[in-house]
Amino acid sequence: MDNAADKIEAARDKLTQEMRSLVNDAEEMLKAASKSGGEQLSSARERLERSVSIAKAELASAERALLERARETARHTDEYVHDHPWTAVGVAAGVGLLVGLLLARR
Repeated sequence: MDNAADKIEAARDKLTQEMRSLVNDAEEMLKAASKSGGEQLSSARERLERSVSIAKAELASAERALLERARETARHTDEYVHDHPWTAVGVAAGVGLLVGLLLARR
């Protein structure tokens, strides 16, 4: 499970880095547009398009890692409930009681 958490953390870090790069490229493009330099504007636009493409890929990677972690957690939960059904029923009843008491206080 730690491996999936590490993948999610790495994907999040890469996505954050790419988003910062995207913002920097967008700012550069705005500066270039205000100077009306055709070559500068074209170069900034190309970098911005590249950054957007990379950010999309990183976001998709982070999404896949998160879905994989969710599937793994669901599988482990399912196995535990099948192996220990009465424990699961007891925990669910306890949580339900606790939530009911908290809601009754409001």
